[in-house]
Amino acid sequence: MDDVFTVFKASQYCSVSSKTIINWIDAGHIKAYRTPGGHRRINLKDLEAFMSRQGMPIPEAKIEGNRKKILVVDDDPIIVESIVQALEEDEHDYEVISAADGFEAGIQVNHFKPHLLILDIMMPDIRGYDVCKKIKSTPDIADTRIIVLSAYLDEEKFNQMKAYGADACFSKPLPLAQLKEEVARQLGLKD
Repeated sequence: MDDVFTVFKASQYCSVSSKTIINWIDAGHIKAYRTPGGHRRINLKDLEAFMSRQGMPIPEAKIEGNRKKILVVDDDPIIVESIVQALEEDEHDYEVISAADGFEAGIQVNHFKPHLLILDIMMPDIRGYDVCKKIKSTPDIADTRIIVLSAYLDEEKFNQMKAYGADACFSKPLPLAQLKEEVARQLGLKD
């Protein structure tokens, strides 16, 4: 996977903004693909071929980083895609995956071991309350930060989610800029 870049990693490699990389992909200048979760990925050889065609210098060493892992869990694919894209275009080099239901989320939490979980608490197959309690009571993932999003939260439910282990609770729709700020804050990347 060292030869597959996220948009952010590609932007660092080319010394341009993430938006520029996305524009080049959308214009067909850089060959890229999307993961099943909707994340853009670029093979290093395709990126370097583009850079070579443009006369751009190719760095000697690959960019390394301590990437924060984020799992987005929501049964609405439009919301998931919006959040994933916003986080992948962020200045921080997040590794973002998604799950569409509670069952898939459980598998992803155990294998991916995210630093942060963005969780819709009202899904058909599982309740967010149960997910929070399970994560916070499992030793190897108990330090996972949890941001809860819901269109159905009132003050009482906010307090209940906090009691079950949620680190932050917000009503939908939450502006993406505010969500990105909260993600950075929860991950200790911002005061």
